[in-house]
Amino acid sequence: MATVYLSLGSNLGNRYRNLRAAIKKINELVGVVERQSAFLETEPWGYASRRRYLNACIRVKTSLTPRRLLEVTQQIERDLGRTAKTTRTANGTPNYADRTIDIDILLYDQLRVDEPDLKIPHPLMHERQFVMQPLKEIMEE
Repeated sequence: MATVYLSLGSNLGNRYRNLRAAIKKINELVGVVERQSAFLETEPWGYASRRRYLNACIRVKTSLTPRRLLEVTQQIERDLGRTAKTTRTANGTPNYADRTIDIDILLYDQLRVDEPDLKIPHPLMHERQFVMQPLKEIMEE
């Protein structure tokens, strides 16, 4: 079983319900959710929006491969109403949008993955306080 850290965020609809529903689905489809951070309200990162985010991190034990984990978390996002995809501008920078739920894979044991649509560890996590604060809360000491 691998130890995986995931970041969750929501800024559309009932943000608390969206995060709780995502955590429940992850527990059912990915593996046992061992730890969960407190919910943290933050400003959007990387784009302008009047809607604030609710963020959290969880630690999960899973038997899924990194690729399958990505597929399952993306399906959970779709099941919970995520329609907006992060697109890229002409110069390749991300074009973020509001969303009901966002699930990012931060860490998967000590594994490193560098594929076009899957990068582990998450390459931007250290730039995001809304990720690092809840992640530190649940990391093993």
